[in-house]
Amino acid sequence: MDERYKTLKAHGDHLFTKRQPLLSLWQEMADNFYVERADFTVSRSLGYEFADHLMTSFPLMARRDLGNSFSAMLRRDQWFKLRAKQENREDSTPAKEWLEWATGVQYRAMYDRNSLFIKATKEGDHDYAAFGQCVISVRLNRLQNGLLYRNWHLRDVVWCEDEEGKVNTIHRNWKPCCRDLARLFPKTVAQQVRDRLEKEPYHEVNCRHIVIPSDSYEGKWKTPYVSIYLDCENDTILEETGQWTKEYVIPRWQTVSGSQYAYSPATVAALPDARLIQMMTRVLLEAGEKATNPPMVAVQEAIRGDVAIYAGGITWVDAQYDERLGEVLRPLSQDKTGIPTGLNMRDDIKMTIVDAFYLNKLNLPEIAGATAYEISQRVQEYIRQALPIFAPMESDYNGALCEETFDLLMRNGAFGPADNIPDEIRGADVEFRFESPLNAAIEKEKGQHFQEAATLLASAMQIDPTVQVDLDVREAFRDAVSGIGAPAKWLRDEKEADAMLEEQKQVQQAQALAQTISAGAGIAQQVGEAEKSLNEASVA
Repeated sequence: MDERYKTLKAHGDHLFTKRQPLLSLWQEMADNFYVERADFTVSRSLGYEFADHLMTSFPLMARRDLGNSFSAMLRRDQWFKLRAKQENREDSTPAKEWLEWATGVQYRAMYDRNSLFIKATKEGDHDYAAFGQCVISVRLNRLQNGLLYRNWHLRDVVWCEDEEGKVNTIHRNWKPCCRDLARLFPKTVAQQVRDRLEKEPYHEVNCRHIVIPSDSYEGKWKTPYVSIYLDCENDTILEETGQWTKEYVIPRWQTVSGSQYAYSPATVAALPDARLIQMMTRVLLEAGEKATNPPMVAVQEAIRGDVAIYAGGITWVDAQYDERLGEVLRPLSQDKTGIPTGLNMRDDIKMTIVDAFYLNKLNLPEIAGATAYEISQRVQEYIRQALPIFAPMESDYNGALCEETFDLLMRNGAFGPADNIPDEIRGADVEFRFESPLNAAIEKEKGQHFQEAATLLASAMQIDPTVQVDLDVREAFRDAVSGIGAPAKWLRDEKEADAMLEEQKQVQQAQALAQTISAGAGIAQQVGEAEKSLNEASVA
């Protein structure tokens, strides 16, 4: 390994060292909210009981519900659609139909069973809920015949930002076994690894994957990024290739200036309450145990043997003891009036944790029996409450995953030859529109606005019929139909619709002309008959 790679490795070591204090915070958050992931600063063996230090699982369930809601709210059904960024680039029906077809191709590729998309995003969702970020890689599989998604432990990944605040350099520690390493890099694997294959095929090797911008790395690279695999244990370069995508998607929920690492506003707010509810639960359990199984007061000289306080137990007493001196065995009197107060206090802490994890803001408001105005106001309230939760995820999480996937599929011919792309959108940048309940609520407002405008127009026309020219009903209708998510095939292309309108006008004009000619012929016939009658009358 030459000095160039040693320097690159040293840069990564510096990032890992600088990030080390953050692992303690992540460990504390995981101990309270995500015990399955609580191995940032400790090593756990198989069979370890994750939550044996907790008195209540309520904080864990709050994180679980928030993490599960991400996929339910943002990735249900066919949750994204492709569209061209430039205005008027997808107005034609062929362009819309190709974008819908390409959306289906990408959706099937992402949800192929072998792509592991659901597994990776499920793990990533809970990392995002607990720690405010996750790391997911998007690449082709080993056989180059499909996609592969992997979620990586935050402990093993560090990154830094460029001058624009975007993540551009990633270092990931990796411990593959000798067998996997030899299969992935058969030509460049170190001789020490080959020697271990027969006797120790599952020995783990310390490796590192580095993705760095090509303009920050030596060499003439035509790609935006360079991917480097290093065997740090044996000082061996396994692979160095240029790549067009960054490969890693690192969505970040809430960032603060001066740090490339994000935080979860849910766990940051709920961490003090999580500690408190554990202590309160312990005290209440002890109080409840004492209330149901109170400590006993006994006369030591009169008791023969141990005090049997279990169900059905018998305690033997000296027969010579005089009961007038007091009962031999009696429960210690206690004041139990504080238990209901403690339960109420714990319920208050539970509600605080629910608020911290936004669990009371995830459901759409009840709209049964409401008027159109009430529905609109409730939807607006839901949007205001849910937007801070899902807006960062739609752009930085789902959007980044979809864009990384689209670029990878496009460069590997998944959408067919470029000539098949309609001229209107060929060469255009592509963006994704997400069909989450939040976006659905926003888009469906167009349909509600159209209905309100139509009602208002009908009322105004009763006063002044000329106001109908003030509203472009055709444009409003097309926008409302698109807003409610109707398929592109439901709307005809505007040019085709214009041609049909022109044809209808011509037919109507021809019918009017025919009626005019027919009416003229009738009038001429009537005039001729009248003239004939006058002539006959004059002759008579």
